[in-house]
Amino acid sequence: MLSPAEQAALAKPLPDSETRGLLAASSVLQLIGNTPLVEIRRARDGVAPGVRIYAKLEGFNPGGSVKDRPARKMVEDGLARGLLVPGKVILDSTSGNTGIALAMIGAALGYPVELVMPGNVSEERKRVVRAFGARPIYSDPLEGSDGAILKCREIIAADPQRYFKPDQYFNEANPQAHFETTGPEIWEQTGGQVTHFVAGLGTSGTIMGTGRYLKQRNPDVRIVAAEPADAFHGLEGLKHMASSIRPGIYHEDELDSKIGIETDDAYNMVYRLGREEGLLVGQSCGAALVAALEVARTLRHGVVVVLFPDFGDRYLSTNLWLGWRNVA
Repeated sequence: MLSPAEQAALAKPLPDSETRGLLAASSVLQLIGNTPLVEIRRARDGVAPGVRIYAKLEGFNPGGSVKDRPARKMVEDGLARGLLVPGKVILDSTSGNTGIALAMIGAALGYPVELVMPGNVSEERKRVVRAFGARPIYSDPLEGSDGAILKCREIIAADPQRYFKPDQYFNEANPQAHFETTGPEIWEQTGGQVTHFVAGLGTSGTIMGTGRYLKQRNPDVRIVAAEPADAFHGLEGLKHMASSIRPGIYHEDELDSKIGIETDDAYNMVYRLGREEGLLVGQSCGAALVAALEVARTLRHGVVVVLFPDFGDRYLSTNLWLGWRNVA
């Protein structure tokens, strides 16, 4: 296991340096962030020509999702505060992507990781977690992410000294990661021209932190959340806030609007993105773009940035694709 000093050194951003044209990183942690934007050019029915829509592709993070950002920040915070020390196990509840990120970071730093996940998360996510050496613990699939939260609390209560819990739903380091990285990246990538930011609601850390940064730079930027239209949905990773355990980091008054998305609409958008944009993404990405298009259709001019949390290769064994019929 690495010493605390070595862990802190690995967590620091890498100074710009190149070796034969390639960035030289001493740790996978240094590869997190700086993900690209891509313009949505075809899957934009009814949107005025003066409105540009850009997707931020978080699947390019080394752990494959936007959750690499808060996972790194929460672990760094735990190390800095002396809450994560040699001998402890990193434990948290997750719908999949945060767990993968924590498993990757734990492997890089030499800490064991245990993850409580709903039993119905995709088989791909289960396998990736195990590939990083983490121990998965499955909660009742019918209870979704809330069931994982409750089971995680039970495990910690039984042996509180054994674990470090990043506690992504209540840890302010989660939105802070996006305030420090995602928000500034979007501002720089759009040259400060972003007018609307759209993201799905899970822990809410992405939209809270990114929204705060963008509002700080320009109070007129509109922050729009996408969530499932009702409690019974098939949008893995997203929360219907009115019927869920409310994350402590979620502050609805910081949103300009919230749009409910039907599962079928999100799925159909995923299929379109694959065929028309060459983007294989997950259902939460489809939901976010459905919301972004609803916003964009009300505009004559603007720059809408929608966050795509991951790529779709983690969902090929799920209902998203099992029920899909290819239309020639």
